[in-house]
Amino acid sequence: MSLLAATAASETVGPAIQWADLGLTEGIELGFFTLRWYSLAYLGGIIFGYWHLSKMIKAPGAPMAQRHADDLFFYCTLGIILGGRLGYALFYKPELFVGFEGDGFVSWELLRLWDGGMSFHGGLIGVLLAIAWVSRQGNLSFMRVCDYIAVNVPMGMMLGRLANFVNGELWGRTTDVPWAMSFPEIYNGTLIAGPPRHPSQLYEAALEGLVLLIILLLMFWKTRARYRPGLLVGIFTVGVAGGRFIVEFFREPDAHLAEFAANTGLSMGQWLTIPLILLGLVVTLVALRKEPLASGGAKAAD
Repeated sequence: MSLLAATAASETVGPAIQWADLGLTEGIELGFFTLRWYSLAYLGGIIFGYWHLSKMIKAPGAPMAQRHADDLFFYCTLGIILGGRLGYALFYKPELFVGFEGDGFVSWELLRLWDGGMSFHGGLIGVLLAIAWVSRQGNLSFMRVCDYIAVNVPMGMMLGRLANFVNGELWGRTTDVPWAMSFPEIYNGTLIAGPPRHPSQLYEAALEGLVLLIILLLMFWKTRARYRPGLLVGIFTVGVAGGRFIVEFFREPDAHLAEFAANTGLSMGQWLTIPLILLGLVVTLVALRKEPLASGGAKAAD
């Protein structure tokens, strides 16, 4: 949604903070191309993950070498993009598979990532497949590699949700809280300033991103959690899925899934997080019950 259109819609709606008055743009205008914040968020998360993973494996007990980190950077990037997009189409919007209404040189809507639509669950599956491939090829411990990757993921989650806020999308349910925000919405074909809503993108950025990132960084650098295979990935899974489950109570369901949420009592996102919460609890408990590794295991040969 362009800033110009948003500004045109910025009429007062109660005491809500007007999103259009924040002066946000959809990206960095390069003249011939707009580098969108959503794309930069993914790029920033991936770059941070690679940089921090390279730093982590220099600490005692690392289960991999730098060459494995390089491979993970490449394959996990593919897993995030392909898994995230395919997961979104599969779980939330199957019509993307058969939609060819996009404008420009790419008409197949499934390939139009710049139009938005990525699934965390699909991206997670893609990353797990990438880790499994690199672990198998390098004869690495799958669970320990997952631990190291999990510590870095919340940064990407946080940046992605902040990008959603900047784009004025995926807003929350209507509310009268003092920090309620009015986002531009289309009503009967006209762009207007919508009713006061929860800025649920910021809730997600905090719970699934910042808070979880701080917890995992402290666990890795200040405790011996890295020597308990599965502990970091278990805490990550419980944290990100639990945060998503909570935020879904404040987030407006996608229009095409509103009836599903009303009929089942929970949103699609909440139903998808329940198995993850249970899985994360099991992995965490198993990790805590086992004896920690004496030295973190042998480090992979360079």
